[in-house]
Amino acid sequence: MGSLFRSETMCLAQLFLQSGTAYECLSALGERGLVQFRDLNQNVSSFQRKFVGEVKRCEELERILAYLVQEIHRAGLPLPEGESSPPAPPLKQVLEMQEQLQKLEVELREVTKNKEKLRKNLLELIEYTHMLRVTKTFVRRNVEFEPTYEECPPHLDSESLLDYSCMQRLGAKLGFISGLINQGKVEAFEKMLWRVCKGYTIVTYAELDEALEDPETGEVIKWYVFLISFWGEQIGHKVKKICDCYHCHIYPYPNTAEERREIQEGLHTRIQDLHTVLHKTEDYLRQVLCKAAESVYTRVIQRESNATIPSFMNTIPTKETPPTLIRTNKFTEGFQNIVDAYGVGSYREVNPALFTIVTFPFLFAVMFGDCGHGFVMFLFALLLVLNEDHPRLSQSQEIVRMFFNGRYILLLMGLFSVYTGLVYNDCFSKSVNLFGSGWNVSAMYSFSHAPAEHSRMALWNDSVVKHSRVLQLDPSVPGVFQGPYPLGIDPIWNLATNRLTFLNSFKMKMSVILGIIHMTFGVVLGIFNHLHFRKKFNIYLVSIPELLFMLCMFGYLIFMIIYKWLVYSAETSQVAPSILIEFINMFLFLTTETIGLYPGQEHVQRLLLAVTALSVPVLFLGKPLFLLWLHNGRSCFGVSRSGYTLVRKDSEEEVSLMGSQDIEEGNDQMEDGRREVTCEEFNFGEILMTQAIHSIEYCLGCISNTASYLRLWALSLAHAQLSDVLWAMLMRVGLRVDKTYGVLLLLPVIALFAVLTIFILLIMEGLSAFLHAIRLHWVEFQNKFYVGAGTKFVPFSFKRLSWKFSDDVA
Repeated sequence: MGSLFRSETMCLAQLFLQSGTAYECLSALGERGLVQFRDLNQNVSSFQRKFVGEVKRCEELERILAYLVQEIHRAGLPLPEGESSPPAPPLKQVLEMQEQLQKLEVELREVTKNKEKLRKNLLELIEYTHMLRVTKTFVRRNVEFEPTYEECPPHLDSESLLDYSCMQRLGAKLGFISGLINQGKVEAFEKMLWRVCKGYTIVTYAELDEALEDPETGEVIKWYVFLISFWGEQIGHKVKKICDCYHCHIYPYPNTAEERREIQEGLHTRIQDLHTVLHKTEDYLRQVLCKAAESVYTRVIQRESNATIPSFMNTIPTKETPPTLIRTNKFTEGFQNIVDAYGVGSYREVNPALFTIVTFPFLFAVMFGDCGHGFVMFLFALLLVLNEDHPRLSQSQEIVRMFFNGRYILLLMGLFSVYTGLVYNDCFSKSVNLFGSGWNVSAMYSFSHAPAEHSRMALWNDSVVKHSRVLQLDPSVPGVFQGPYPLGIDPIWNLATNRLTFLNSFKMKMSVILGIIHMTFGVVLGIFNHLHFRKKFNIYLVSIPELLFMLCMFGYLIFMIIYKWLVYSAETSQVAPSILIEFINMFLFLTTETIGLYPGQEHVQRLLLAVTALSVPVLFLGKPLFLLWLHNGRSCFGVSRSGYTLVRKDSEEEVSLMGSQDIEEGNDQMEDGRREVTCEEFNFGEILMTQAIHSIEYCLGCISNTASYLRLWALSLAHAQLSDVLWAMLMRVGLRVDKTYGVLLLLPVIALFAVLTIFILLIMEGLSAFLHAIRLHWVEFQNKFYVGAGTKFVPFSFKRLSWKFSDDVA
């Protein structure tokens, strides 16, 4: 089954490299991505390490590359296509590459800085132009006829403003401040001017027709042009400080119309010149970025160490558990992520992801069974699969990227839902008659049978059909039931009034059967773990009692369900016993008045109960007593274990098995590194408590987990009923409207039906079934054999570094 069934084999190795070839060897390891390094000097600071200079050089190169790639993406330039993880350059070219990239960085920063200055100047000139255009109509005056006023006296701030004649009498000098202010600050700005200047200012506003870009922040906002008239130099200082506090953009105000005209002509010329210079600067910047894009992924492959001393590797025995590596591809990655979300698998234990590929979409489809909805989901997933190489899908928003990463899961879920929808014969809550119904209505009429049969069969006639609101087909009448439907449920059940009762019974029994099979398969997978880890006693003392406990109760329940389906027919259905009553009586040791399912049923059930009862103490005490017997049994067998050195102690169970493995393998040689076990290292109470907790959890879980699988029935019923309600409230109403207006009404009804089907039945119901399928795998299935207490293997790989680099840039 490959590595997907079990994680890859790991070993702890010690690698000896010649200092001159270390760079080339590590480059080769990084390209292959097969080694995870351990830091043996965690307490040593970074600047005290041997290769701190090389590390700093690499960090500097990474910083420069990140900056260059960020600017390239910001300019919208494509990076040259090539290997996603190019090989590392030779050591002699690293310095040349660093020098080249540093020059590019300096040049790029200088050009970018100049561009920003030019752009800022351009925006300021544009603002000045708009300000002059708007303030032209604010004040019309001629400076030639204005008298010369004296400065405002110091005590002016303490006097109240009476009228304009008072200002003329004081001989105050009139001044102007003009500029632009953010639209949201106008009201507060005006209030502050009034409170501070005590009315010695006149403020005039006008809103610009178009939004302008802020030279400081680059944000496009709405601006107001203002002109403030004030008296006195002291008032002018206060006005300027207030303008600075509100981040107003202040520009000089011309004194005459001629000065205004000259300033506008100069601004027009400077703006044209700045446009020309900025355009040339952007062209040059684009050339620098194109040069940087070519230099980012330029590599020269050379891999020759020419070392006189060869490198070698030693494998080191260790007591630590190795990390877990499970190789995946784009198809199996999504299913492996579902398993890893529960917990990374322990080293070399059975991986549930291999079986989840089939069981997960199937259990989802049992709850989501509708061939119409499943086909829509299948088409959506197929569209993602066919366009999986499109860069926008992998770099889209989080929700879209989540659907894209699970595209193969959605594909199988939709495909399996089509299959279960055919089994349920459910397509958008309606049945499809593909093969013809197996029920014949005409056989229920009295003229179809001989007069002698009329007395013992409830047949129909014209009077019964006319006066009966509900008619019941009797399968015991010859010719009524002609055989089962070839695939799935007969479409005639869609018209039956007891359709829900029939489907409830069918889906409930189906859920119990699937659940018990799923859990039993999980227990069987645990046997593979015991065989691999050489713990055969767990098979006899744990796995087999668990199987007996499961099968003698719930396996027998499956037997009764299938036996009743096969043995009893429509003619004998009236005397068929209730499976639920028979199952309850099995535990109460009661005998019913009926004949039961089969002869000798009472003896078989008592035998099964006896086996179930005997398996419980074996589960509780078998493994602890066996380990205690192994621990104390060295004197009985005459096995000497002195001279052993304890290298690994993962659990008390491992301590007890140290000597038993020597007995099984016949290892009698005394070698260095053997282990010695003392009586103080074995804790029988801890082993007994651990096994008791596991046994209680399993025994009670068999009951609760079996009931938990009834969610397959509940969600399938809820999905079918919700789909039926949506059809009845929309499509049925739209199809029953008069044909004159029906065509006009049917189009919006179909559109609304499609929208509600997608958002309610596909997204909401699909998410609900998805979460319940995850719970069934995590709790009911994986806890039977999967520990999930491992650590993920994180190799040193250039591919992983490139992913990290891309995430940082984004």
